[in-house]
Amino acid sequence: MAITKSYRRSRIKKRIRKIVSGTAAKPRLSVFRSNKEIYAQLVDDLSGETILSVSSLKAKEAHEGNKTDQAKFVGNKVAELAKGKGIEDVVFDRNGYLYHGRVKSLAEAAREGGLKF
Repeated sequence: MAITKSYRRSRIKKRIRKIVSGTAAKPRLSVFRSNKEIYAQLVDDLSGETILSVSSLKAKEAHEGNKTDQAKFVGNKVAELAKGKGIEDVVFDRNGYLYHGRVKSLAEAAREGGLKF
């Protein structure tokens, strides 16, 4: 049986989520990457609530550069909104994606914005 890309990613995702879990004090920064957009959300896994979410979907500023610039914009925005809610420490969840390209630029932009992980 051939392993598909989505099946492989789901296995990696399960492996990561066994270890990574967010709390109200230290939420999980989850990244989702589609072909056109990128999404990030802070999740409290104990209560099962999304604290905040940011995407490049409706932001005109995000679409001025390439997709890596989109990810940087979303990373800066999520850091800015998290600081507004008093959150500085997060746990990074790459969601089964490799840590390079858009996922890496989002993470670095969030770190530059003041989030610690």
